[in-house]
Amino acid sequence: MTGPSGTDALRATVFVGESDLWHHRPVYSEIVHRAHRAGLAGASVFRGIEGFGASSLIHTQRLLSMSEDLPVAVVIVDTADRIRAFLPQLGELITEGVVTLDACEVIHYPAAPPDR
Repeated sequence: MTGPSGTDALRATVFVGESDLWHHRPVYSEIVHRAHRAGLAGASVFRGIEGFGASSLIHTQRLLSMSEDLPVAVVIVDTADRIRAFLPQLGELITEGVVTLDACEVIHYPAAPPDR
């Protein structure tokens, strides 16, 4: 994402299950790689420790029988236009899950100089 610190942006948060697959690859990984190929500013994956979705089953790391499908959130931030242009790719990948969009302000902290 180009622009000065304080730039208005859009944050897409994609909620899927850890075991959701796209052609034998985790959906969350496919989303990150597609976002990278699309030149988006950044994407991160966060693994939940407990949650439920459309199935109403609670998935938690505390129950061994349910621990194989923990919730995962993929967070992508860029300009609104670039995020909205990426939405069709998310629609192709997500069969069960939800995508939320939130306006956000990007504050950029550049890397410290090497002599610090």
